[in-house]
Amino acid sequence: MADWRFLHTMIRVGNLDRSIDFYTRLLGMKLLRRTDYPEGRFTLAFVGYGEEASSTVVELTFNWDTESYDLGGGFGHLALGVPDIYKACADLAAAGAKITRAPGPMKHGSTIIAFVEDPDGYKIELIQAK
Repeated sequence: MADWRFLHTMIRVGNLDRSIDFYTRLLGMKLLRRTDYPEGRFTLAFVGYGEEASSTVVELTFNWDTESYDLGGGFGHLALGVPDIYKACADLAAAGAKITRAPGPMKHGSTIIAFVEDPDGYKIELIQAK
């Protein structure tokens, strides 16, 4: 298992273009690839900060016949390290993103965190990089 590595996490999205815009324009990721599967009526888009060969990425799955999903209670959040959490949240809010928890120390700790919500309601934790 020493040669295993975490490749990606997948989330289902209701509007692929809106989600790609959020993850690329607002969070600064790159669209790495996008593939349509007409026979299965779905599209996969992979976004991330680095290439798939060396970085963990996010797979956005868009099922053509589904506009929204029940997020359920099992999924928690994605987490991103950011160099200036206060500026990141200000910039995201100015661009129209929904900040669901303003930057500040985590409960019972000193790590500075914040939460933003993507267009489908998935939570993204921002963590002040040391």
